[in-house]
Amino acid sequence: MMQMGERVSWCWALIVLLALDCSGVVYSSSSSSSSWTVDGKVLELDDSNFDSAISALDLVLVDFYAPWCGHCKRLSPQLDEAAPLLADLKQPIVIAKLNADKFTSLARKYEIDAYPTLKLFMHGVPIEYNGPRKADSLVRYLKKFAAPDVSILDSDSAVSDFVQAAGTYFPIYIGFGLNESLISKLAIKYKKKAWFSVAKDFSEDVMVLYDFDKVPALASLHPTYNEHNIFYGPYEEEFLEEFIRHSLFPLAMPINYETLKLLNDDERKIVLTIVEDEDEEKSKKLIKILKSAASANRDFVFGYVGIKQWEDFADTFGANKKTRLPKMVVWDRMEEYFTVNGSESIDEEDQASQVSQFLEGYKEGRIIKERIGGPSFMGFMSSFIGIGTVYIIGFMVVVMMLIRSINKGDDEHPAVATGDQIEHASSEAESREHKSGEKED
Repeated sequence: MMQMGERVSWCWALIVLLALDCSGVVYSSSSSSSSWTVDGKVLELDDSNFDSAISALDLVLVDFYAPWCGHCKRLSPQLDEAAPLLADLKQPIVIAKLNADKFTSLARKYEIDAYPTLKLFMHGVPIEYNGPRKADSLVRYLKKFAAPDVSILDSDSAVSDFVQAAGTYFPIYIGFGLNESLISKLAIKYKKKAWFSVAKDFSEDVMVLYDFDKVPALASLHPTYNEHNIFYGPYEEEFLEEFIRHSLFPLAMPINYETLKLLNDDERKIVLTIVEDEDEEKSKKLIKILKSAASANRDFVFGYVGIKQWEDFADTFGANKKTRLPKMVVWDRMEEYFTVNGSESIDEEDQASQVSQFLEGYKEGRIIKERIGGPSFMGFMSSFIGIGTVYIIGFMVVVMMLIRSINKGDDEHPAVATGDQIEHASSEAESREHKSGEKED
C-alpha cells in the first residue's frame, strides 16, 4: 500500500504536470522545416507544422474550427472559394485551417474560445479577424492587408477607384496635396485599422466632392456611416496622430459586440445613450444631435444602443423597457459608470440643450457613480471568457479530487483520479464552453 508521504509527493508531481499543461507549456523534440507553396488551396495545419507555416508565410488567415460545429461547416466552402482569389494577389494571402477541438494546446495558446474563430497572422503576429465571412466580401476585406502602406493617387479616377476598392469596412484617409512622408509612419502604425493614400493630382470637382477648399488637407471617410472629416493641420506628428486616432470611429457609433472589440485600444470613456430602438425615427434624430456633440468633444467616444438591439447590455446600466428613455451615462468600460444629477433622461423637446447639459454636468462633477451588475452583465461578461478558464476549472476539479483522496487516510485505498477521469472532467467542461460560445457566421 502507498504510504501517506508517497501519496502526497505523487499528487504534487501530478498537480505540477497539470499546471504546466493548463498554462499551455508544450515541449517538442524537433521543429518542422517544411517549405510552403501558395497554390490557392486551403492548408490543413496541425501541431507539427503550424509554427512553420505562420513563420514562412507573410499573411495567413487561419480558421480555428471544430468538426462538429455547424457554423464551421457553412464557413468552409466560403474559404475554399476565397483561397485562390487571395493567392493571386500581388502579395498573396494564404487561407489555412486548424482543428482546434483536436489540437487543444494551440487553441489555448491563441485563446480560442468559440468556433469558428478566424485570426490573421501578419509575419507571424496574430490579430483578430472581425470582417465578413462570405467569399467575395472576405476577399475585398483582406486586400487591405496586402495593399501598400500608402497608395499614391495621380488622377480623379485613381481617387475614385481607390475609394471603391477600399470598401466599407475600414475608415479611409486621403491626403490631398499632402507629402507622403508626413503620414507614412502613421500609416504603418495604423495599417491594421485603416486605408491610407495621398492624392498628387486632382481637380476642383474632387475638392467639391470631398468638401475641402484648400490644400494640403487630410480627409477621413467612413463609407458605412456616410461620414467624413477634414483636417487642415498643423501637420506635426502629434496633431496628425490625434486626428487619425479620433477619426478611426464615426462621431456616434452603434454599440454591439463587434464595435466593443474595435474599441479595445481606445482609452477614451464612452458617452453612452440608451434608446428603445435604434431604428426608430426619433432615435435617428437624437443620433444626429449626438454627432454634433461628439464633434466638439473628441475626448469622448459617443455611442448608442437600443434595448431592442441588445437588451442584456442595456440592462447592465439599469435601462430596460420600464425605464424612462433615452438615458445617458458615461462608461469607463470597466465596472463603473456615471449618471449626472438632473440629467437622468432626455425629453423629446430641445434634446440638443439636454445633451449639452449632461456633458457640462459630467465635466463639473455633478455625477453619481454606479456599478455595473446584475445577472445580465454576468451573461455579457461570460462571452469574453476564454478556453483557458475552462482548463483552470478542470484543473481545480482534479486538485479537489486528489485532496479528498489524501484526506481519506491510510486505512483506505486512495481514490486518485485516473487519466480517463481527468480527461473526462476537462473534456466535459470544454464541451460546455464551446457549445455556449459558438460563433455565428
